Amino acid sequence: MRNTGPIVVLTDHSSTEGSSAVLARAVELVTDTAPLVLDARHFYDGGDGALRVDGPPTLTVPSERIEVRPGALVVYEIPPIDRHRLTRFQAVVARSGIPCLGADAQAWRNATDKRRTVERFHAAGIPQEESLVLDDPTPSAASAAFERLGRDVWTRPVIGFGGRDVFHATNDAQLHAARELYRKTGTSWLLTRDAQNFDERGRRHQYRVVVLGRRVLRVCEHVQADPDAPCNAAQGAVSTVLPLNALPRRMHELAIRATASVGLSFGGVDLVPEHGGVVFEVNVHPVLDVPQGFETVAVPFLLAHLSEADAPDMPRSTAVHPQH
Repeated sequence: MRNTGPIVVLTDHSSTEGSSAVLARAVELVTDTAPLVLDARHFYDGGDGALRVDGPPTLTVPSERIEVRPGALVVYEIPPIDRHRLTRFQAVVARSGIPCLGADAQAWRNATDKRRTVERFHAAGIPQEESLVLDDPTPSAASAAFERLGRDVWTRPVIGFGGRDVFHATNDAQLHAARELYRKTGTSWLLTRDAQNFDERGRRHQYRVVVLGRRVLRVCEHVQADPDAPCNAAQGAVSTVLPLNALPRRMHELAIRATASVGLSFGGVDLVPEHGGVVFEVNVHPVLDVPQGFETVAVPFLLAHLSEADAPDMPRSTAVHPQH
């Protein structure tokens, strides 16, 4: 018989994106009971939190006088730069048997570290624009990579967030300004060929497709009027929620394949339809505090955890993959 303890929502409380509150609402709607919301930083390396598995799996946070046996664990809203600090905790969760969807540490790494994303996409045959990874390159090495990619590229950190420190470069001055910024911050970075993702009005655009198993939950188009700015809402792009059928089935399938290629069962895929479909990245934790994010993403994501909890003897790939 499965544990019927409280659902625990574990997020980094230093984050301001708002997904934690959306998930808590989803738990209350579905179970008619408030979750226990904990700060994930307790469970980072060096934190005072722990998951004991010498008996019934029990989360403890001594500083908060918390000791609880979770019925399910929802891990979300962990900043990309800090995800590695949760790896040891995730390994214990994986052994514990606590229902916890999409929290595999290796999959997180594959999606978070863009050099690994490029490798995984290549191995799985996921179409992508050509990228080159640069680690503190000399000016001549950066220029050579720039030339190879046709002198129309995007520069981006290997581990980034929200389109920050992402630049469009079409001349040497732009390239080396980006190179110098990454050098000063000790950041590894990528050069990626421009996808020429313009709509019929000449604006940059891309789609965010949220995937759960074999199912597409939400489609949103991001439109950016500035051709030299990233297509992120945080960078001024305008987002519009679209009907699921606004994208052809082949694009749904591409998003599903891209998510699986990095080892995730849930993720937010950024892609464009140009050139037959090109994928940019898979986001581990797509922001939920967005129009229709509660009903289209947060609630199904929470229900998948409960489905897994109700089917503990089923393989996780079966228990958490809702069908069409």
